[in-house]
Amino acid sequence: MESGAGKHWTEEEVKALLSVWSEKNIRKQLHGTLRNKGIFIYIAKRLQELGVCRDWKQCRAKYKNLKYEYRTVKYAHNSGDATKTMKFFHDLDAILRYEPVTQLAAEENGR
Repeated sequence: MESGAGKHWTEEEVKALLSVWSEKNIRKQLHGTLRNKGIFIYIAKRLQELGVCRDWKQCRAKYKNLKYEYRTVKYAHNSGDATKTMKFFHDLDAILRYEPVTQLAAEENGR
């Protein structure tokens, strides 16, 4: 099996990741936990079932990157700059809008 290391995520792969990430039990496990290797191993396994071949490290990196980009756009919008945007913003907003900003900042500092 090819690991996909260094391979860009396709739109379909990101949609699959967002689908798994949006599951209530996954959101609950990710919320408030910084030691989350086990969660990402599970996410990678679920993605494998959906035909997406990514390892847990790639899933975690994509999760962190999407979350960082989301926070950047959200901050810009809250500061009055509605021109800044990103693909999947509305999907991420549905997943992340209820997470406390302090939690997002804590995870970003551990990046």
